[in-house]
Amino acid sequence: MKNFALIGAAGYIAPRHFKAIRETKNNLVASLDVFDSVGVIDSYFPNSDFFTEFERFDRHLDKLRRNNVLIDYLTVCSPNYLHDSHIRFGLRNGANVICEKPLVLNPWNLDALEEIENESGKRIFNILQLRHHPSMIALKENVNKSGKDKFDVTLTYITSRGNWYYTSWKGEESKSGGIATNIGIHFFDILGWIFGDIEDCKVHVHSHDRAAGFLEFKRARVKWFLSINSEHLPSQAIDKNLKTFRTLTIDGESIEFSQGFTELHTVSYSKILENEGFGINEARKAVELTHEIRNFTPIGLINDYHEMAKFKLTTHPFKLKK
Repeated sequence: MKNFALIGAAGYIAPRHFKAIRETKNNLVASLDVFDSVGVIDSYFPNSDFFTEFERFDRHLDKLRRNNVLIDYLTVCSPNYLHDSHIRFGLRNGANVICEKPLVLNPWNLDALEEIENESGKRIFNILQLRHHPSMIALKENVNKSGKDKFDVTLTYITSRGNWYYTSWKGEESKSGGIATNIGIHFFDILGWIFGDIEDCKVHVHSHDRAAGFLEFKRARVKWFLSINSEHLPSQAIDKNLKTFRTLTIDGESIEFSQGFTELHTVSYSKILENEGFGINEARKAVELTHEIRNFTPIGLINDYHEMAKFKLTTHPFKLKK
């Protein structure tokens, strides 16, 4: 049994990590969050210590270490802009680190973390759970077997968010990395994993609630659209009262991957515990790509899903609606 500590216990994604730690038969020793609405811990590790102040959390882990209770893994579920600091904290405390997406916001942070990782002798793992999704694994195998040079791909992900989003750290680009990073990085990672290195990147729109563009990978031409605006939901989602709509098409054929997400953290943990998790090198391409998207000056803009659906890979993008 391994000992875990966790930073970011009150966040949306934390329960999936609690579940993964329990289902892999390990123990959560202590957790930290500045917010104390963490009653969910009782369903998993009621005896785990909890702190709302980083300094007390740090002191507690140091006390445990001096009493030969070692933390084997630190899980990082904190806001994106804090990942770099919290990963460093874990390595300094002699723990391997499991971090939610994105590993960091800027590519140069990866270089520094790589140095510290090598010095510490510990590992940094990124949760890239879509790489464990059966549909994505099957798609990668089919692409590898295919003799086709280029595939035409469309990716749409619309997940409605209320006004709270813009008040939280997620609404600040300097803290979240913006919409392409915060909700898109898993999809960009999986596209690179399946279709190879990025060869071209164009961004048509990148605002507070939507982003769209064109990517060319070694084996795919991809048009993509991301949104947190419910007004962008297509009729097939509205008719079913759905707040989220995701679709991936390859040469016009839809790939189903809407189910099975909730179990993928446990699969990720199982692989990490077998030292088969995804590290800095695997995370690098998506971090570099989202950084490029974030700093790209948008050109001839696509404004919503309906225009995205009509946009042909061979044509100039639509103009932004006034």
